[in-house]
Amino acid sequence: MKFAVIGGTGLIGSQVVRDLNAAGHEAVPHSHSTGVDVISGQGLDGAVDGADVVVNLTNSPTFDEASLSFFQTSMDNLLAAARKGGVGHFVILSIVGVDQVPELDYYRAKALQENILAAGSIPYSIVRATQFMEFMDAVMSWTAEDDAVRLPATPIQPIASKDVAAAVAEVAAGAPLNGIRNIAGPEIFTLDELGRITLSHKGDNRTVVTDPTAGMFAVVKGDVLTDRDAHLAPTRYADWLS
Repeated sequence: MKFAVIGGTGLIGSQVVRDLNAAGHEAVPHSHSTGVDVISGQGLDGAVDGADVVVNLTNSPTFDEASLSFFQTSMDNLLAAARKGGVGHFVILSIVGVDQVPELDYYRAKALQENILAAGSIPYSIVRATQFMEFMDAVMSWTAEDDAVRLPATPIQPIASKDVAAAVAEVAAGAPLNGIRNIAGPEIFTLDELGRITLSHKGDNRTVVTDPTAGMFAVVKGDVLTDRDAHLAPTRYADWLS
């Protein structure tokens, strides 16, 4: 099968391309660096022409309200190009619980992306993943102080990016779900607990202060970012850290 992987040079996209090619498919990465612009539409028709499947892994450059217009425009352009090119399956990566946190602009934008895809005429699949293990350092940096990191006790279920990519590649190579598949890591932590584990592993002596108002995840209510019934990935956080 031939795959056009839009955003195929990023953290997830590059691994999806590798996994699909290793499985004997032809997966071609497309991004700004290859002359494809999902906002202006430049290069899109050529990128998806002849592809059996489009995997869209592009992401908004910001997490604020502007992300809504990014996903609206990029999806409109990509879906138009995919229809013109006769694409038979369109895949996106989203977030577990994305429709349960309307307080976050970025989550509303990703929910919009899902809705645009589901309302279109192309058979589709949505893979929703929990928070990436690779993002933990960035999450801690948002609320870091000289000798402390402030984090809420929000339950999360971290997943390794390699496991996300494997799941996306598997779904993309299969029949369209015309629905959602949730994937998650094998363990649930509170975010503050995960911060302590991470700092301890790095030999970082800063203290994690549990602060229910700290950072973007402070607005998350309950355990909506976790899913015990999801397809569970194999990589445990301690193994990923090591």
